[in-house]
Amino acid sequence: MNKIYDDIKKASRIVVKIGTSTLTYPTGKMHIKRIDTLARTLSDLHNSGKDIILVSSGAIGIAVGKLGLSEKPTETNIKQALAAVGQCELMYLYDKMFSEYNNTVAQILLTKDDIAIPKRKRNTQSTFNMLLDMGIIPIVNENDTVSTDEIEIGDNDNLSAMVASLVNADLLVVFSDIDGLYDSDPHVKRDAKIIPIVEDIESVRSLAGGAGTKQGTGGMVTKLDAAELAANDGINMIIANGNNIEKLYDILEGKPVGTLFVSKNYIHE
Repeated sequence: MNKIYDDIKKASRIVVKIGTSTLTYPTGKMHIKRIDTLARTLSDLHNSGKDIILVSSGAIGIAVGKLGLSEKPTETNIKQALAAVGQCELMYLYDKMFSEYNNTVAQILLTKDDIAIPKRKRNTQSTFNMLLDMGIIPIVNENDTVSTDEIEIGDNDNLSAMVASLVNADLLVVFSDIDGLYDSDPHVKRDAKIIPIVEDIESVRSLAGGAGTKQGTGGMVTKLDAAELAANDGINMIIANGNNIEKLYDILEGKPVGTLFVSKNYIHE
């Protein structure tokens, strides 16, 4: 496994996914200190020569908090409206935070068709490549304002894996509200242990639960789906705890953090 960690140290194009539960407090209000830490860490890595792409959840969750709603709605038309409100708020803060560290960000909103239809996929890839060539950090989210069941990706874990494939990333890091994949439910068993490396995703499917928080749309199930997508495209994926975003430095120093899902490229070596 040393070769995998050596390759992670060499990763030059990194997709980072951040979840709603990391960006917001349980109240739904923005966790400004954590967003600042995210902007500072990604800016520093970008300054070191890394290509950074951020896949960010949070638009609907932030709108729920901004508008003082008691819970996240389930009706599509209301979610679309909240997404429109939340995207403004989220990107305003990202633009402000990243600018303080002398980095420019750009927003990319995607639907399933932007990835599935060949011509639109090529256009999407071209946009990513141009932004990265210009030294700009793309910030990606699903286009929830127009998404319907037919064109909905559904969660940003899978979106992050799709984006990693689109941009030919070397590494995907998914920050969650949990340290990684456990061998049993850590909320039930105190002796539950992190599984540091997973080579066969199907062998750990039974360990996945539902959504971790009321603000988020995903859970470990969607993270395993994302890991499988990434692994099949030759991309290593790591799940780590978003409470400590600076662990990115440890990851890129080749230190074991969270759970590493091994790319298919290494399975038969």
